[in-house]
Amino acid sequence: MTEAVAGTAAGTAASTAAGTASGTAAEAGAPGAGSEAAAPGTGAAPGTAAPARLRGGLGPVAMVVAGGLSVQFGAALAVLLMPSTGPSGVVTLRLGVAAVIMLLVCRPKLRGHSRADWGTVLAFGLAMGAMNSLFYQSSARIPLGVAVTLEVLGPLALSVIASRRLLNAVWAALALTGVFLLGGGGFDGLDPVGAAFALGAGAMWALYIVFSARTGRRFPQADGLALAMVVAAALSLPLGVAEAGGKLLDPVTLGLGAAVAVLSSVLPYTLELLALRRLPAPTFAILMSLEPAIAATAGFLVLSQALSLTDTLAITLVIAASMGAVRTQTRRLRRRRGRTPDGAEAAG
Repeated sequence: MTEAVAGTAAGTAASTAAGTASGTAAEAGAPGAGSEAAAPGTGAAPGTAAPARLRGGLGPVAMVVAGGLSVQFGAALAVLLMPSTGPSGVVTLRLGVAAVIMLLVCRPKLRGHSRADWGTVLAFGLAMGAMNSLFYQSSARIPLGVAVTLEVLGPLALSVIASRRLLNAVWAALALTGVFLLGGGGFDGLDPVGAAFALGAGAMWALYIVFSARTGRRFPQADGLALAMVVAAALSLPLGVAEAGGKLLDPVTLGLGAAVAVLSSVLPYTLELLALRRLPAPTFAILMSLEPAIAATAGFLVLSQALSLTDTLAITLVIAASMGAVRTQTRRLRRRRGRTPDGAEAAG
């Protein structure tokens, strides 16, 4: 999928205990959370507050949805490129082009960082590279919507573990029911290797969320993301060259690889970064829970990957579980804020 949109998974994770599929870098999550707190203090008249809030919310929501569409249609384009380069070649092109673009845009500083800072970036890059490699290996073998649904289980499991609430066990059970349906009662209907790759990508996604948040705290703006993407691209290069060889230098292949990089990384990251400046991070997380449905739509329209009624039901269950986990964690955080001295003072 995404480096979750080139680094976006962590902001939501930081603010909602990794409640879903993606977020933005931790430094971008703060403005999103702040917008939620700032709304009550605007002083708008009762008759104008709701329409203004609605107008202000539609733009960020549209950006998030557009980002999701960009990610998944980029993934569908990557599948079309695989017969020429193979999954590893696609990963190399995507990460390589995205890394170059991010370096040119962010121009991260290389001096003034501690050994721990560089260790965090290295771990972030390793998780990013592994997540992309495993996901594309999966999408080469099983339908795109199914691959993303299985991948989402990684962040969902992280949310359940972080929350430690009984209600989240219900969401976990709902998600597992969806996975059971996807597997036809035992994964006989799916390529088991493809399913294993997708689950592995989900595990790397969970690690990606953790290290993305840490990187966001140690580096300004998107500097850490740009550096981690260089690490991921460097790690993917030997595998891409071994599988695709000179095909990576074909002008048409390079152009399609650049399109995949822009659609799957650069464009959605930009859109979601802008959205989180005005959209509360929990709302963002719930919207990102729709990724499996968007992926299934992209797979159907671009790759002619029709899903059965059972598959559609299974994807719906996983989406519902992801949304439920986010909402549960959000309520918990709000109750905690309400018990703080500041919250009591505001209530009074």
